[in-house]
Amino acid sequence: MRLGVLGGTFDPIHLGHLILAEEARDRLRLDRVLLAPAADPPHKDGRRVSPAEHRVRMVALAVADNPHLVLSRVDVDRPGPHFTLDMVRLLLAEHGPDTELFFLMGQDSLVDLPTWHRPRELMALCRLVAFSRPDVPLDWEALEAALPGVREQVILLPMPLLQISGTDLRQRVREGRTIRYQVPAAVEAYILAQGLYRPRGADAWDDDLQSD
Repeated sequence: MRLGVLGGTFDPIHLGHLILAEEARDRLRLDRVLLAPAADPPHKDGRRVSPAEHRVRMVALAVADNPHLVLSRVDVDRPGPHFTLDMVRLLLAEHGPDTELFFLMGQDSLVDLPTWHRPRELMALCRLVAFSRPDVPLDWEALEAALPGVREQVILLPMPLLQISGTDLRQRVREGRTIRYQVPAAVEAYILAQGLYRPRGADAWDDDLQSD
């Protein structure tokens, strides 16, 4: 099985996430892409994300109509610390030794890869797929110096640059503005029904793509 995994806080999940996951599935001929909401992270600069169960529910609603995109609770259901290496090991153990795993990340996360927890072991277990961004400089020479052989383990995928972010969506909800066509309709309905991102406790940090 060719299995992709896309992590993030998904607070909320939006169409940009879904487009990235589906494009990666199509271009890399993946059998399935797992969307793995991050566990509840500690407060960052006094801000916090929504509880994990809300974010899990929104991901489930977002992928309900696509059998190739699947919610994974691999991160939210395990004790910390929440290193990507441990998540990848759990997924390989769950799906079997014949699984070829592709870890999907933003190009900014690829730049930071040398600072991750045991990145060489991560590179040995899976292929790294980075969504290219023209606004993020990528110095292959510096990456190779820090992690020899990294270029052979990375697939760069050009993606449409969509100006959708969790930060902006939360702000729009706080201000009573529309988020229609930026998140799936079922996710929009859930956010409104649950009163998420309203002024009380709405300040959450940005969620885009997972990094260590």
